[in-house]
Amino acid sequence: MTAETNQVNSTTKGADAIDEAIAKGIDFDGTPIPTAKLDLYNQVMALEANRQRSGVSNTMRSRIVRIGAKHIPQPELDQKLIEAGFAPLKEKEIAFFYGGK
Repeated sequence: MTAETNQVNSTTKGADAIDEAIAKGIDFDGTPIPTAKLDLYNQVMALEANRQRSGVSNTMRSRIVRIGAKHIPQPELDQKLIEAGFAPLKEKEIAFFYGGK
C-alpha cells in the first residue's frame, strides 16, 4: 500500500470523514463539492440543528437501526435491539431498510 493510498483510506473512514470532507468542500476523490450542493446541505442541517429532540435513547435507537441495517442481518439486529432494551424493529423499518425481506 502506498502512502497516498493509505492517506485516502484514513480520510474516508470513520464517522467524521464525511463531515470533514463537507467542511473542506472537497469530495474524497479530490474534486470540489459544488456550491449549490453545499448550500442546500448547510440549509437543511441548520433546520435540523434547531429541531427539538425526543430523547437520547430514541436517537440512539434510530442511529443503530439506520446504520446497523447496512451491516447486520435483520434477525440479528432485531435480537440485538431487544437484548439492549430497545424496541424491536418495526414493520416499516424492516420494509425500508431490508426491502420487506
